[in-house]
Amino acid sequence: MSYDTRIRELVAHAYQHAPAIKTIMDNAGVTPADIQSTQDLVKIPILHKDELVELHHANPPFGGFLAVDINDLPRIYISPGPIYDPQPINPEAGDAPLAPFRYVGFGRGDRVLNTFMYHLTPAGLLLDEGLRGVGATVIPSGPGNTDLQIMMMQALNITGFVGQPSYLMTILDKCEEMNVPVTIKKALFSAEPYTPSQRKRFEEDYGMRTTSAYGTADLGFVGYTRHDVQGFCLMDTIYMEIVDPQTGEQMPDGEMGEIVVTTFNKAYPLLRFGTGDLGALAPENQKQCEGQQLLGLFGRSGDAVKVRGMFLHPNQLLAAKTQFPQIKNIQAIITRPGNNDHVLLRVELQPGTNANGLAEKLKEAARSAVRLRIDDVEFVEPGSIKPGERVVKDQRTWE
Repeated sequence: MSYDTRIRELVAHAYQHAPAIKTIMDNAGVTPADIQSTQDLVKIPILHKDELVELHHANPPFGGFLAVDINDLPRIYISPGPIYDPQPINPEAGDAPLAPFRYVGFGRGDRVLNTFMYHLTPAGLLLDEGLRGVGATVIPSGPGNTDLQIMMMQALNITGFVGQPSYLMTILDKCEEMNVPVTIKKALFSAEPYTPSQRKRFEEDYGMRTTSAYGTADLGFVGYTRHDVQGFCLMDTIYMEIVDPQTGEQMPDGEMGEIVVTTFNKAYPLLRFGTGDLGALAPENQKQCEGQQLLGLFGRSGDAVKVRGMFLHPNQLLAAKTQFPQIKNIQAIITRPGNNDHVLLRVELQPGTNANGLAEKLKEAARSAVRLRIDDVEFVEPGSIKPGERVVKDQRTWE
């Protein structure tokens, strides 16, 4: 079935069954009859994350996007905002979400460490389901406890890993320090960039077959890398546009712009969801990709920054700040010493106040508001944080 046909059917269904979609289209003066092809999608306004948050808050719990009975949902997750993310069954997806697992070669006989979190956010269970879908055995280890991960690798002859590439680097470093052989031969990464030096170490030094999956809590898997394809092969469960971040107009293939995704999920349809990521579509897909081909990710068009797999939004940080009247200005600095993201909070106090006990309280407040660990708090001199400076500054460098 062509993308045009699928888009036409999706929009008609969403308009009828998802009140939020009907409202968005009605406000734009657009009817389902106006959307006959992918080129017509530009008539529908782009839905950005902050707007999705507002709609969810105005019409809880799902903002009017859920098109099935809530009692039929197997799971509900929570993502920053907060947004309650329903996980409806999507029979139209078929086995398309298994593509990255099959590319790596996961299957019966593989025992795989799943080092993503299993609570609140979808990563852990999403990867768990994919692994079980191809017949692999999952060890739901979650993040951290590196010594225990290595013990399980040895005891169970672990052959696979899913998680962040920086964490597998940590495991390998520890194995080398302990003089322990590494049995992992297959790996699927997500939640952070996968650098050339990491790929060289995993694939050349250790003989692994690897892929890096691009996705979001709202959309699930969007695409995955292959060694013989530039960028990402996109999943057949989504349709991607690249648009001008200022005007929302579609960009020609090969040119960079904001990534906007429409999901082929009639139970929870998101039409023209603006990810805030920058990318470019291939003018001509390589034959290895069943769907579209994304040439690469080239940064963020908005203010949110992904840290350790979670987006850090300036508004979340400012919300944490409001709990402490002694704070005048606050700023997060993201760096990457070694293989790990580091979050430093710079804090400027109101005149006449003191920092007694504030650092730990602020860390805890930020952890609650942002669900992200704050590594250090630095109290700075008045005027150090300039008016108009970014609340979240990403100073990481990627090889």
